[in-house]
Amino acid sequence: MLLRLQQAAVPGRLLPLTGELSAGQLLHIAGPNGAGKSTLLSVIAGLQSASGRVLLDEQPLSNWNGAALSRVRGWLPQQQAPLSQMPVWHYLRLHLKPAGSQADARLSMLLQRLQLQDKLTRSLTRLSGGEWQRVRLAAVCAQIDPHINPHGRLLILDEPLTALDIGQQKAVDDLIAALCASGISVVASSHDLNHSLQQADRVWLMDSGQVIAQGEPSEVLTPQRLTPLYQIAFRQIELEGRTLLTVLP
Repeated sequence: MLLRLQQAAVPGRLLPLTGELSAGQLLHIAGPNGAGKSTLLSVIAGLQSASGRVLLDEQPLSNWNGAALSRVRGWLPQQQAPLSQMPVWHYLRLHLKPAGSQADARLSMLLQRLQLQDKLTRSLTRLSGGEWQRVRLAAVCAQIDPHINPHGRLLILDEPLTALDIGQQKAVDDLIAALCASGISVVASSHDLNHSLQQADRVWLMDSGQVIAQGEPSEVLTPQRLTPLYQIAFRQIELEGRTLLTVLP
């Protein structure tokens, strides 16, 4: 098991949680604003101390130093201002250790998929919100890409689709699916319940700092659970062989 949480808790912010994540799985953390999703992701990333136990690769997360942790897991916070006026290529290069021809080839693929090839010489401070989000995604994906970094195991993304159009969202979905297929585990927060229903392998549903349900998306994201949580009436429909959630008028 790659990741285990055993009664992990943050006083006043996260109630005791027990759960686990296997290699290659895509886990979505869902729930309304203020449910504790970002706090939970920070705990998993090793950036927020917690009681209980958090194990990464069967080792307590508190035992990992910063350098070792950065080789194994990538972390995309929900919000991050551009660090400086450095060009995009310099920012991306900081995430490639060691650099080499194979790393360059994989980075070129990431840039192509995220439509960033023409942004390499642009200053970080001159990017639009969507461009900066794609640059951050390219950097963190390159950091743990197993073709570049054989130690990469875990990718943690806090609302990764923010500011992206539908085509760019599809590109990110494809990248995440490819990383999972290569053995990387991905944990991402999401507000799009239908996206989680279709894309995730597992879902943890949160409310008021507590995981109230966890399991396969179709078992967790049901109208019976979502209606009282969001205070609106949900219904489930079938469309072209897919289960979708809609909101009743």
